[in-house]
Parts: sequence; C-alpha cells; structure tokens
Amino acid sequence: MSAPIVVTMQHVRAAAMPGVGVLCASGVRAWFALHGLDYRAFLHDGLPLETLEATGDAFALRACAVARAEESEMTDGR
Repeated sequence: MSAPIVVTMQHVRAAAMPGVGVLCASGVRAWFALHGLDYRAFLHDGLPLETLEATGDAFALRACAVARAEESEMTDGR
C-alpha cells in the first residue's frame, strides 16, 4: 500500500491561476480559515490530499492535482 499523498505550500503555489501570479501567505491563510482548516499544521506538515479534496473548492482541487501529478512523476521515475 502506498503512502498517502500530502499537499504542501509548494503545491498550493503551483496551483495559482495563470495571470494571477503567486498567492500571498495571507491569502492562503484566509482560505484555510474560510474552510476551517489548520493553516499552521499545513505549513508544518502539509495536509492529506483527501482533506483538501473534501472541501470541493476548485482551488483546492487544483492544488491536489499538482500534488497527485508530482507523486505520479516520482513513482514513474523509480
């Protein structure tokens, strides 16, 4: 069984919409508060992909897609 995929700030930044630019930390912090998620825990350890997917939020789903693609690249490159 494979380890769960963890979404990190790197994935969140990579999920920024083209033309919008890099997200600022305060904007990400506000997004976490809006969804009742622990921003500090996220910064320290990341969050399981399933936790962010459960929000159903389009931005969270983009960040999850980035994390999933990265994991796929790592496992395909073994």
